[in-house]
Amino acid sequence: MRKILAIMATGALALTMTGCGRSDATAKDGIASGTKGTIGVAMPTKTSQRWIKDGNAMKTQLEAAGYKVNLVYANDDIPTQVTQVNDMVTKNNQVLVVASIDGTALAGALKQAKAAGIPVIAYDRLLRSTDAVDYYATFDNLKVGELQAQSLIDGLKASGKPAPWNVELFAGSPDDNNATFFFNGAMKVLQPLIDSKQIVIPSGETDFKTVATLRWDAAVAKRRMENILTKSYARSDVQGVLAPYDGLSRGIIAALKGNGYGSGAKKLPVITGQDAEIESVKSILAGEQYSSVFKDTSKLAEATVTMIRQIAEKKTVTVNDTTSYDNGVKVVPTMLLQPVAIDKSNVRQILLDAKYYTAAELG
Repeated sequence: MRKILAIMATGALALTMTGCGRSDATAKDGIASGTKGTIGVAMPTKTSQRWIKDGNAMKTQLEAAGYKVNLVYANDDIPTQVTQVNDMVTKNNQVLVVASIDGTALAGALKQAKAAGIPVIAYDRLLRSTDAVDYYATFDNLKVGELQAQSLIDGLKASGKPAPWNVELFAGSPDDNNATFFFNGAMKVLQPLIDSKQIVIPSGETDFKTVATLRWDAAVAKRRMENILTKSYARSDVQGVLAPYDGLSRGIIAALKGNGYGSGAKKLPVITGQDAEIESVKSILAGEQYSSVFKDTSKLAEATVTMIRQIAEKKTVTVNDTTSYDNGVKVVPTMLLQPVAIDKSNVRQILLDAKYYTAAELG
């Protein structure tokens, strides 16, 4: 990057980085100033509602700004996503926006993008082990984990059962850089209570590699919860579950219901989540899932579109974090947005105010 400008905006530090960051030798293949070409948007899957919303929001906003959009989904298949990104490079898409399945698997395709002078924005998931990523747009992922852990504690305190509380821990996919941030943020809040024995982990499973859930698969989380209940809860009940994503939360709830929780006097434990998926929002309103973390993806899409426009117009690209996201090769300039914890007390108001869902959708 040729320069870094520090500016003060709305009382907080906002940093800006120069536009494309490519050498003069390759700039001719990138975006010419003022040109509006095709933007390649690679999303990981349609199995999670949030990625559909992200893709639609990005497409709508880019088209409104005058760009063409090459929006693709890879169905959580890494070779498919590699092929899709390679195709975007071959077709000379003018900027690539990539929400990766595996943050390290695209290094080869991205190397080709860099050689072609095509700027790359990592979207919500950091692209790792490559110098061919220019910017990163995401939410404050450490904060997401902190919010999940705090809502878990709040729910345990509100349950009426005094400490110590029996809690089990789940984490996201080990090939997703965000999963580590979520888990570390949560443990930053939970570890003092574990150390003081206010929270007990009867399964003994606390290491990230042990509690991680490959591909964020609800069926994997369901099976693990069933195994934990069989192994560790013959004579006691689980009072809380740290779940990092709504899809996993629903799988965990299914396992718990299959073991008698949620009927009679055996209450469902306090269960967290993330992404405010409609099924989980309804579960929160019904008093099953306790909480989720809302990330307004339309705002993330808006921030990414702003980056694209700034690159195209040879303007400085606005970021607000230049230290936190080291991908193993470089620290990637990042625009961080803030997540919001939601539970039964505020979920309806927050989601309706954001126009994320309609009143009819919430029921």
